[in-house]
Amino acid sequence: MTFLGTLKREFSFIRGNYAVLVVSWIMIDFAMELPATYYGLYVLGLGATETILGVIGLSQFLALASMQFPGGYLADKYGRKWLISTMTFGVALSFILYAIAPSWPFNSTMPSWTFILIGATLMGVFNSTYQPALNAMISDSLPAEKRGMGFSIVMLIASASTTPSPAVAGLLRAHFGLIGGMQIAYGLVVALFLVAAFLRLFRLRETIVNATKPRLNEIIHSYPTALKESFGVWRKVPKSMLYLFLSFSIAIFGFSATNLFTVIYATRVLHIDEIMWAFIIAIIPVTTIILAIPVGKLVDKIKRKIPILISILIFGLAMWIFVYGDLTKVAISLILLGAGQVMLNASFGALQADLTPKEQRGKVNGFINFANYIIMALGSLVGGYLYEHVSPQTPFLLAIVATLPSFLLALVFVKEPEKREE
Repeated sequence: MTFLGTLKREFSFIRGNYAVLVVSWIMIDFAMELPATYYGLYVLGLGATETILGVIGLSQFLALASMQFPGGYLADKYGRKWLISTMTFGVALSFILYAIAPSWPFNSTMPSWTFILIGATLMGVFNSTYQPALNAMISDSLPAEKRGMGFSIVMLIASASTTPSPAVAGLLRAHFGLIGGMQIAYGLVVALFLVAAFLRLFRLRETIVNATKPRLNEIIHSYPTALKESFGVWRKVPKSMLYLFLSFSIAIFGFSATNLFTVIYATRVLHIDEIMWAFIIAIIPVTTIILAIPVGKLVDKIKRKIPILISILIFGLAMWIFVYGDLTKVAISLILLGAGQVMLNASFGALQADLTPKEQRGKVNGFINFANYIIMALGSLVGGYLYEHVSPQTPFLLAIVATLPSFLLALVFVKEPEKREE
């Protein structure tokens, strides 16, 4: 077989819904990474403290958790497409508040960071409503033998699209200053999210048979039923899925304690230049691009559990190098973080799909997302308090400690299925 023929066979699954989601992710991920480069510094520049930054993270993650149960229930009962397309519009519009926060003219007594708080909460609600449907549609659209590759390609495409984002953010920072550059960045976020929303609206195809569009009162009344069914779903999936979720959640707690404060620590404690930071942070997506395909093929060939265990150890090592680092050590830690991310995302997503029947995936995704966002909310609050009131190093040390129980739980209790779910 020719090289082109082999290439076509290897990637023949990139079509239909999966291809539409990949294209929309290219736009969304590029957009999101632009302001993410300086997000922590932006919020502090609007008058917030590290603790307030943690509270904003708390509010955002609680909002992200709020609709996971009905989101998963509705995705399984009424279908994926309408949730994904309509809620993407909502996320797009919520970012307007991020852009106008520094120059809001109507109430000078309200702190500027308040608009970030409101925008983060709205974004979280819209995002949480469609995330279970999005995850379920990916699983629905990938053949079982290509799931590792499929989830890796999501990482690859996302990383390829986000690689130039920090450099663009750095150029905006250099020419327009921190606040002005971030306002422009958030304007681009709104525009690109709207384009992605229209693409999803017109090009996605429903994967649930006989899916119907529910009325608003049905969405509200579905919450108690969704809550009951989402908790009850754990009786319908293997115990290994529960242990996989618990292991992942512990690691997530440690990561969330540091995530909002990485740029602040790097620039204010390690004294890395802000413009330099924009270029050095691009190491993460570059690493993902390089490793996505080989890691995806590896996950499809060997046990999914092995890359999960390796990635947890990599995260702990990366945090240790970062917290006591200089420019070179920070670069090394970011390479390790990129490697850990692509390994964990590909293997966790594939193993979760292997363990979960198709008709339960929306509810499982909804429960996992709900619980993890609650954990991330607490992690953000704890991280902000520790950073401001104990020491800047403490949140990162907490993340290192969290990797140990996460690793042991996955090692001992997670078992791979003899037959993978379709």
